[in-house]
Amino acid sequence: MTMVAGVDARGTKHCETTALGVLLRHQGVDLSEPMLFGLGSGLSFIYWDSKHMGFPFLGGRSKPFELTRNLADRLELELLVQETTSPRKAWHNVSASLDAGHPVGLQLDSHYLDYFGSKVHFGGHIVAMYGYDDHQAHLVDTDQQGGAVSTSLTSLARARAARGPMAAKHRSFTLTAPTDLPSPQDQIIPAITACADAFLHPPIANLGHRGIEKAGRLVRTWLQRADVPQRDLPQAALLMEKGGTGGALFRNRYRDFLGECADLLDSRHLRTGHTLYTEAATLWTEAAELIRQAGESGETRFLMQAGTVLGDLSRMERAAMQALSCIEA
Repeated sequence: MTMVAGVDARGTKHCETTALGVLLRHQGVDLSEPMLFGLGSGLSFIYWDSKHMGFPFLGGRSKPFELTRNLADRLELELLVQETTSPRKAWHNVSASLDAGHPVGLQLDSHYLDYFGSKVHFGGHIVAMYGYDDHQAHLVDTDQQGGAVSTSLTSLARARAARGPMAAKHRSFTLTAPTDLPSPQDQIIPAITACADAFLHPPIANLGHRGIEKAGRLVRTWLQRADVPQRDLPQAALLMEKGGTGGALFRNRYRDFLGECADLLDSRHLRTGHTLYTEAATLWTEAAELIRQAGESGETRFLMQAGTVLGDLSRMERAAMQALSCIEA
């Protein structure tokens, strides 16, 4: 058996920040989950639908692994990423790091993990691995999935080899902190303004505040769009609140990040953004509940109300990001 010593196998709300927390704490860097999420400019929005999808997808964060790259850049972390099409080499990449005493981050498809409660394909899931034996891999996942968990080596191999939307080629990664780590507080403003800029100026109408506005129009048609409304709409609502988002489609995480920042920096623009995201988080939970009720009842009026709430959210988040984009050092 190989087990990396001294790992703090603490699960948090979101998979990528959970894995980052494990890897960074092992390097002596202990930041809150909201701070990891915010410094990685993790907040975003996407409305994703196509003829090949069974139902539209609402995403509230940046694409998988972008948060990790952003955080590594801001804190000048050495990020070693390995990808391969060879399962044998993929295992060697991971086992070599573990044997050397370093926990490893993995991107994989959560559908194949033995312990995973919801058997939905998601190729952008990220976990930390800190040990293995002849049969089992020892991982850290979100607290919702159990925190410190284990899965068979066979299931892990399948999860890592899976292909599809957002999947990577057996991606594994490690982080090494420099001895002179930049002050996280000094990176707060660049992280916030970069996130605001991307949100306010999306390249296509499916992203950012334009994406939320589009979702507000299209959600009204979801009873007709769904194959099985009583299944698809409650599932969409559940993913918004419970799918590793920390609630309110990641808005709770960003609200808490801005709250931490407001304790560190004196900025009226920051306080405005925090106030607006506090309100937005409540409205996202309300929208999810309306979508759930529409699916269970089959009544369009709930979707009409959800559309109105999403329209309000588009304007509210745009105003919040406009304020946040004005923060100066």
